[in-house]
Amino acid sequence: MHKLTQNTRTDIRSLCFEGGVDEHHAVIRIIQPMLSFCEQRDNILTALRELTEGQLPGARPVFLRFFLSDAANQSGLLTEALADFPPCACSIIEQPPLDGTKIALWVYLQTQVTPRSFPEGLTGIEHNGYVHLWGGSACRPGTDSHEQTRRLLEDYATALEDNGGRLADNCIRTWFFVQNIDVNYAGVVKARNEVFLHQGLTRDTHFIASTGIAGRNADPSLCVQLDTYAVTGLVPEQVHHLYASTHLNRTYEYGVSFERGTYVDYGDRRQVFISGTASIDNRGQIVHAGDIRLQTERMWENVEALLKEAGMNYDDIGQMIVYLRDPGDYQTVERLFNARFPNMPRVTVLAPVCRPGWLIEMECMGTCKWTDKRFRAF
Repeated sequence: MHKLTQNTRTDIRSLCFEGGVDEHHAVIRIIQPMLSFCEQRDNILTALRELTEGQLPGARPVFLRFFLSDAANQSGLLTEALADFPPCACSIIEQPPLDGTKIALWVYLQTQVTPRSFPEGLTGIEHNGYVHLWGGSACRPGTDSHEQTRRLLEDYATALEDNGGRLADNCIRTWFFVQNIDVNYAGVVKARNEVFLHQGLTRDTHFIASTGIAGRNADPSLCVQLDTYAVTGLVPEQVHHLYASTHLNRTYEYGVSFERGTYVDYGDRRQVFISGTASIDNRGQIVHAGDIRLQTERMWENVEALLKEAGMNYDDIGQMIVYLRDPGDYQTVERLFNARFPNMPRVTVLAPVCRPGWLIEMECMGTCKWTDKRFRAF
């Protein structure tokens, strides 16, 4: 942990490669919740500047996600303050931090890269024959969550094609933020299944690592918001999907289409993306209904099984996002996570999971050193 300003706490996890691109994950949080939103915002952004200018010289933000407590009143104020920042994919979502503050930030940074804008609203980096394309806060108008999701995915597939990629071949990770998820998630699932089938993403091929979670845009007419990550320049042998069949079932068995996790091999490293994971068993059933402690432990066990299948463990993880349905569970969950992962960059937010019986869900991303001479370095 590094305290960069009086009113913030910044937790950092880094993986450094001799002569290669270094990766850093940082979570910046406010430690004085009595400040106004603008004061909290300014402290977060000051800490971000100090991070890149002091603690991590040469590192550039590649992806930002801001978690807000009241998007309708705060998104515009945040967007205005970001106008002078260099190009970077940016996600702004209402998922209130459960520590009582108004704003938190997860930032993914890399060295030896220069993020820039790409066609169709994507932002990313080009390095060593790969193009890493990030998208944040994508929305489309529509009469309901089904139409909005369908338009989002169809437009994103077109955007990838305009950048030399394909949804089925190059998209590594998606995040669907769904307003009033208990009502609107069914439309998201239906539209995703339809578009994926058209794009050749089926139970017989593969899906995409993903999180589908409650989240609210500043515009109340928008039911769905989409964040994305894709890489062009990969060959099929570099991308692998995770199942952990001893602990989890295949998602298509209960009508949804995403992978439990994905890892990508490069010449010098392995990156893993663990989808939103809850307390579920290999029959698709909720485990430990109503018990937040036991659900947390089973969730950890499921994520650990996925990481093990990738040849990795929690030591390789760079950040965690934890989603809770009930703010009354926050103190219990915070104590559990602090005891097991005391130094992990982590944000815990209010965001109901797609099935009401799941009280908690988590996702994570990480990297380990890995050598595979068949592929170019990252």
